[in-house]
Amino acid sequence: MIEAEWWEYDDPAAFAEAVAGDVGFIVESAVEARGQSLIALPGGSTPRPVFARLAEARLPWKKTTIIPTDDRLVEVQSELSNVRLLAESFLSTGARVFPVATINPDVKLAGNAADARLQDLSWPPDLVWLGMGEDGHTASIFAGPDLDEALQAPKSRRMVGVRPDPLPAEAPVPRVTLTRAAILSARTILVTIAGEKKKALLEQAIADGAGSRLPIGRVLAEAEQPIDIHWCRA
Repeated sequence: MIEAEWWEYDDPAAFAEAVAGDVGFIVESAVEARGQSLIALPGGSTPRPVFARLAEARLPWKKTTIIPTDDRLVEVQSELSNVRLLAESFLSTGARVFPVATINPDVKLAGNAADARLQDLSWPPDLVWLGMGEDGHTASIFAGPDLDEALQAPKSRRMVGVRPDPLPAEAPVPRVTLTRAAILSARTILVTIAGEKKKALLEQAIADGAGSRLPIGRVLAEAEQPIDIHWCRA
């Protein structure tokens, strides 16, 4: 049974402020305990207001490394690049923004390269922050031919390459993503979603657990730590 605590907001500003506060506390606590922090952050539109608040916060950014939970196999200058969003949001703070994706026509080799890069970082992450698409994907763990590889990868494997089928219309490119094992290794897992449709979808995924047809349900069903879910109505 997934142990999840829901935090609900009517106001997007209150939502962004609360999530930023949680992430900031995780960063500060990690640096105080271990002298450094490693956090994995999502792309998409929902995190942007949170990123803006975080970047303004007086946090130990120079001791913090930020990785994307997933990224598209595009040039780093592309608007589709998640690491570009992270760099634009956090490089000015002094944080280390760590790219993982390299363009490679062989998706599996791109995944191998991303995994090799992450092997150089101190693991586990202090935070993995997940979003969720309207199809139930999380990070870039999509239903499709690469789902089992992302879900069943061994604990030592941190990233894999995936080619969603069908490719999402808003970003029709292959990707690299954290594996389920890498996500679940995090000291803290946080999920953010917005809108009634996604709330209903996530509630059903949690209820279905390991038998869920949705990737996020399959991922969270294996979590041993409680999950914090922040949901904004609008």
